[in-house]
Amino acid sequence: MDPVTLTTARLLLRPPGAQDTDAVYKAAQDPEIQRWTTIPSPYLPEHAQAFTQRMVPDGWANGTMLDWGLFLAGGEELVGMIGLYMRSLSTAEIGFWGTKEHRGNGYVTEAVATISRWAFAELSVDRVEWRAEVGNTPSRAVAERTGFVIEGVLRSAIIHQGVRRDAWVGALLPSDLGLPSTAPYLPAPASHG
Repeated sequence: MDPVTLTTARLLLRPPGAQDTDAVYKAAQDPEIQRWTTIPSPYLPEHAQAFTQRMVPDGWANGTMLDWGLFLAGGEELVGMIGLYMRSLSTAEIGFWGTKEHRGNGYVTEAVATISRWAFAELSVDRVEWRAEVGNTPSRAVAERTGFVIEGVLRSAIIHQGVRRDAWVGALLPSDLGLPSTAPYLPAPASHG
């Protein structure tokens, strides 16, 4: 799959490349990013280089991991990162983080909504899943503001720094955004108990 660039009212969403290695490395030094995401910790320059120069191009080439850097409209200042990981033919998992300096501006929420809409329209995805370690309230707030429905807790669902941890899980469906699905959806009947 060819890499895709998207725009929002305030952002340029493009796959990070070699020119972004230093910005990715600097952003990933934030203890909050290392605490809540599965990036290596400590995060070394070679991790950033492997990500921007091998993992990102390979993921786009084989269509399994689609990563975008979130940049202010000029296209140079990194404000976050989003990955869309294909889990099955019609399901993708989304993960994201925002840079310390730009948190609280709604950039990640704006980008998650844009990428989810793109996945529904262009990839025929019918379910975008979000998972985060229980306690990662900023990530959950982004998911909820974007329209994800929190579905519960998955026990022992994330391995982070060698420890299995419980995870919140939520999903966004095309119908949540008023979009059609590729297959009919029959929700479970409301319980009467």
